[in-house]
Amino acid sequence: MVSPSDSTALGADASVTAEEIEAQGPRRPATSDRLLASALWILKLGPVFVLVILLIVMAVLSPYFLTGRNIQNLGVQSSIVAVLALGQLLVIICRGIDISVGSVVGLSGVIGVTVAGTSWASGVSVIASMIAAGLAIGVLNAFFVVKGRIPMPLIVTLATLGIARGVALLISNGNTSTGFPSVVTTLGSGYVWEIPVPVIVVLGLTAGFFVLTTRTRYGLWLYAIGGNPEGARRIGLPVNKLVASTYMLCGVTAGIAGILTAGRTDTASPDAGTLLELDAITAVVIGGASLFGGRGSVPNVVVGALVLGTIRNGLDLLGVEPFWQTVAIGSSVLVALELDVLRGAIEERLRVRQSMREPA
Repeated sequence: MVSPSDSTALGADASVTAEEIEAQGPRRPATSDRLLASALWILKLGPVFVLVILLIVMAVLSPYFLTGRNIQNLGVQSSIVAVLALGQLLVIICRGIDISVGSVVGLSGVIGVTVAGTSWASGVSVIASMIAAGLAIGVLNAFFVVKGRIPMPLIVTLATLGIARGVALLISNGNTSTGFPSVVTTLGSGYVWEIPVPVIVVLGLTAGFFVLTTRTRYGLWLYAIGGNPEGARRIGLPVNKLVASTYMLCGVTAGIAGILTAGRTDTASPDAGTLLELDAITAVVIGGASLFGGRGSVPNVVVGALVLGTIRNGLDLLGVEPFWQTVAIGSSVLVALELDVLRGAIEERLRVRQSMREPA
């Protein structure tokens, strides 16, 4: 910047130049900020853009993609991942992760068919037992993460993944069983006005979780914990109880996913749900949630599940080998993670620039 004495020495032309520099100075950061804000807006809507592009591409490549029957199949295929992802979102918002949910799907099915084989069983008791199985694993996860003070939820839930899968194998002797009551098969494969019941279940859970995360104090507290756990403790939030509740809710949604999985084919296999935990986490990440906690939305998570379902469904219609589907899903995860890092960098740059412009 040219000082007043320098301006006088240089003459009127130098004085004008200095004034022009002063006038132009604030405009550059403002323009740059607008570009960054626009990029951030695009990244936030990224999951929707990706889904729309995928739908268009698949519709062009396959004449069967947009048929009514295939859209129903797409909804059913995506519903199980969507249910798991909704529970996973709550855990990830609080900077945790639960990789046991896939094995819980298998365990809940085995528990349900075992209860269904008893003389006193009813549809309600079978459904309750399957949800209770998921809740039990969720409580176990919560206990060791919160009370056990094990600092790595990944390791805790890896252990419970093995426990749940092992218990399922022990109860079933490694065999696949059938014989669920009609209410379970209806939930997994029924239709209401040509709408698959699993899709209706997802819509109901989505509405409930959306209200929970955006319209309740509980939801706001979860985001506060994910954004700054230590700060949340200092202002008196019950951090341990809230974190524990996310693992329990995640277990419940895994039990519900187990109901949909078993009801879809009327079978219970101890191996059911294998690797579904990766699909659930992938759907959350594609949906724009941050693995560093504090960010994520329910609608985008469902969109993320639909993105996965569309990729799998479309590649099946095109006759692509399942191995390439795995490559496509893995690539999607890497892209989503990189976009999450980019989004965080943009947000941090905007915060720094905002703080620099604020008066002291």
